[in-house]
Amino acid sequence: MDNGSEAHAENPAAGKDEQTLKHEAGKDRNFVTALARGFELLRAFRPGDEYLGNGELSARTGIPRPTVSRLTHTLTRLGYLRYSEYLEKYQLGVGVLALGYRYLSSVGVRDVARPFMQSLADKTDCLVALGTADRTEMTYIEVCQGAGPLVLRLEVGSRIPLLSSAMGRAFLVGLREDRREQYMEDLAAMTGRDAADVRRDVNEAMRYYREHGFCISEGEWDDEISGVAVPLVLESGAQVMAFNCGGASLRLNTRTLEQGLGPALVRMTQRVQGVLSGEEARR
Repeated sequence: MDNGSEAHAENPAAGKDEQTLKHEAGKDRNFVTALARGFELLRAFRPGDEYLGNGELSARTGIPRPTVSRLTHTLTRLGYLRYSEYLEKYQLGVGVLALGYRYLSSVGVRDVARPFMQSLADKTDCLVALGTADRTEMTYIEVCQGAGPLVLRLEVGSRIPLLSSAMGRAFLVGLREDRREQYMEDLAAMTGRDAADVRRDVNEAMRYYREHGFCISEGEWDDEISGVAVPLVLESGAQVMAFNCGGASLRLNTRTLEQGLGPALVRMTQRVQGVLSGEEARR
């Protein structure tokens, strides 16, 4: 769980987007680099960013500034960016918002999961989120919060690192083996980490999951945040998401995570899975 900015602090790929594009293009001759660069500019806007100039966009993505200028002009014409003549900078346009809402409205699992998530959040006084992978990060697509003073106040769209968060680990263990292998290769290339280290971390997450039925992260990507997570595997593995449940490390020790939150989140995930598969309705 994250406010968005700290995830990028850990994520070296935030300034390596152009390198990432070259990696993708090298693997796939049908990969359209110009189109990908346009999306990278939109991804460069982080929570809390309102306006960014061409120089800032170039620095964040690694895309040459002349190319950035042409891309921002095109994206502005298409409605995905809005230009402020006074500031000489850009902000995200309504086109991006429209795409986001269309995506969220198409994810029916959110409607099914929300009441179960809110019930668990109320019982545990923690944050419960549903997320999906976006390269080296997980992105929240649904969030429910308890009412206590120490509950994390996060929103849909918050991003957290994939490798060191419980949610990211749950996503990885939920993947089919071939997809997991590809993710590990891509994560190593995008983050600049040694491939053996990435594989070791993922194997450790899988070992823990086999023993406990959930994944865990105790202050690993943020000293003040701990949580547990469970994969949500849909369509026989064609789609994988993950639920997490957590909050301040100050109140969530190992025993609470392993004996309380973890098993509770497993039960919640099983109920959601049952409704989605139709089993719950047949009971």
